[in-house]
Amino acid sequence: MSEPESPEPAPGRESRRAALELLRGVLRKHRTLEDAIGHTPRWRNLEARDRAFARHLAATTLRRLGQLDAVIARCLDRPLKPKLAAVQDLLRLGAAQVLFMDTPAHAAVGETVALAVGVRVGAHRNLLNAVLRRIAREGDSLLDGLDAPHLNTPDWLWQGWTAAYGEATARAIAEQHMQEPPLDFTVVEQTDREAWRERLGARELPMGTLRLPPGTRDPRRLPGYDDGAWWVQDAAAGLPPKLLGEVRGKRVVELCAAPGGKTAQLVAQGAEVLAVDRSTERLRQLVDNLNRLSLGAATVAADVTQWQPPEKLENILLDAPCTATGTLRRHPDIARLKQPADVPAMAELQMALLRSAARMLAPGGTLVYAVCSLEPTEGVELVDTLLAEHGDIERVPVDPAEIGGLPEAVTAAGDVRTLPHHLGEQGGLDAFYIARLRRSA
Repeated sequence: MSEPESPEPAPGRESRRAALELLRGVLRKHRTLEDAIGHTPRWRNLEARDRAFARHLAATTLRRLGQLDAVIARCLDRPLKPKLAAVQDLLRLGAAQVLFMDTPAHAAVGETVALAVGVRVGAHRNLLNAVLRRIAREGDSLLDGLDAPHLNTPDWLWQGWTAAYGEATARAIAEQHMQEPPLDFTVVEQTDREAWRERLGARELPMGTLRLPPGTRDPRRLPGYDDGAWWVQDAAAGLPPKLLGEVRGKRVVELCAAPGGKTAQLVAQGAEVLAVDRSTERLRQLVDNLNRLSLGAATVAADVTQWQPPEKLENILLDAPCTATGTLRRHPDIARLKQPADVPAMAELQMALLRSAARMLAPGGTLVYAVCSLEPTEGVELVDTLLAEHGDIERVPVDPAEIGGLPEAVTAAGDVRTLPHHLGEQGGLDAFYIARLRRSA
């Protein structure tokens, strides 16, 4: 079983101040949540439990932003002026604690109002206090009647998902995005999987991934992390390497490989891996991750659209950069940062990467293409284009047994399309599109 955590005092004002800076970093400065953390000096001075609270508060606010704004609007006579953006953000943070985090009302209201002086909106403390107290009193009635999945999803994403999957599925996707995700991890030595499942109190998913419940503390503080026994990776992210089949003793070239979760999986399965990525910094991160796991792979820093191997390749995994809309359950900031124009821009790059990978593929060779995006423009449409251009390349349909027996995740064409609400009762999955292609011999 997982080791019990000792009781810790409630998070204080500094953790809420850090959460405010993270929220403003995403919404006002258009940084990712992780980048905002790197640009928040006070973050380094927080204790681990305060960091966890600050991150959770910022993420919950981003995840429920549409609902929060609708509730706040119900408590105001008129919309706040743009120059009062800091007041709006404080209201969001306070309301998130009251409505979605079970924070005691007196702490959520009092500590949030106290932050007003520090961010120079002290003249509006009475407004903050009045609105948050009303939300604390009338929270359920203020939420009543709101279409939460639609409100929390930017319109362009909602419309795109409805067109691609139908309204019922779009709603199921958006509902799953409102839930805090569990923590998935993969054990290096699969013979040790049962032992780690029992030690950490994890659940085993059909594809072999182990899962801890939402709210799990920093994984780096769990047994086995420092020893390199396992790495964190969403269950759906572990599917692309599986579609290469048995790789033990085979050479696999992974394109756009960093930060290395799939690299680790391939190496742990016995493959000889060459990891290619254009970013030397991200390749260093990949190597560091492999070193912690006592695994190794060769690396090449190169632009995949320009790089050519010395000989044709039998096994290629291309996990292409994308809009990452399939990871909103883990990264709610993406919904507030991506714009409609990002999709065709990424698709253009992905098509170039796919064409380059096809040029590298040997007769009889296998190419697995994957993106963690919900947008068909970044997935099936590109694969269809590639197949139309190359008469000697064909799809190799996936059998559900290859991905843990998930028939709902296999499309009519034989590709894999996981959706956030798949395995919903067990916490869901990231959304991946995966196609397996083969050049005729």
